[in-house]
Amino acid sequence: MARKIGIVSKPRKEDAGHILSELVKWLRDKGTEPLMDQETASLIEITSPYSRQDIAALSEFVIVLGGDGTLLSVARLIGARGTPILGVNLGSLGFLTEVTLDEMYPLLEDILSGKMIIDERGMLEAAIRRKGQEIARYTVLNDVVINKGALARMILMETRVDGWLLNTYRADGLIISTPTGSTAYSLSAGGPIVYPTVGAVIISPICPHTLTNRPIVLPEDVSIEVTLRTEDEDVLVTLDGQEGHQIKFMDTVAIKKIKGTTRLILSPKKDYYQILRQKLRWGV
Repeated sequence: MARKIGIVSKPRKEDAGHILSELVKWLRDKGTEPLMDQETASLIEITSPYSRQDIAALSEFVIVLGGDGTLLSVARLIGARGTPILGVNLGSLGFLTEVTLDEMYPLLEDILSGKMIIDERGMLEAAIRRKGQEIARYTVLNDVVINKGALARMILMETRVDGWLLNTYRADGLIISTPTGSTAYSLSAGGPIVYPTVGAVIISPICPHTLTNRPIVLPEDVSIEVTLRTEDEDVLVTLDGQEGHQIKFMDTVAIKKIKGTTRLILSPKKDYYQILRQKLRWGV
């Protein structure tokens, strides 16, 4: 039985069809069965019976062609299942999609021969509760962000850690991120860079009213509850910057680490510090 290798590509990316066509042929020549979701398959004008959820469930590992956003969407689909993800960047180097097209085929040769370097990344689960009832639940790799609307006033967010009051933040919003997400929105809000495999969760206020309200790094096994204490304002919870859910006065967002991890396949030719230097232009 042929090994099943999933492929998910960013749609409408220039040259994606050409790159995908060559990859599919290469994988078939190696005796594997490439599986594509319907949107990815349409880039090379073929049909597929599979959804992205199917690809996540059926594949030995998944190749993501695109950028960090595409990889984040696949990571949420996989959730705690643990299917390894190989992120191949079709543009500039990403924090998550660190493999270039030039590196892809030699790395795939190694993977198919049993040489796979895996990085385990912690994920968060966010449950939104209204009047004691759960109304939505999400899994994220990067962050959960509670943010006011464009024309809204500053909002109040009562934040508890393991039931203990941490602070009632008066700010434009609040970011709860994993170490993986520490280099995303949290970094823009003045949060620290945390090495991706450190067992931690970061809370970073967005434009806090009080300048002494600084980001805080907590152990990964805490339970965080943020309750909106502001009435009549447009407030949104966003998940990895890609999904959103509106919340109301006294709604609570409960956040905790999930048991499983996102398993990223790494290139043996790169290290995290090199990626930091390139992405953040240190020393330039």
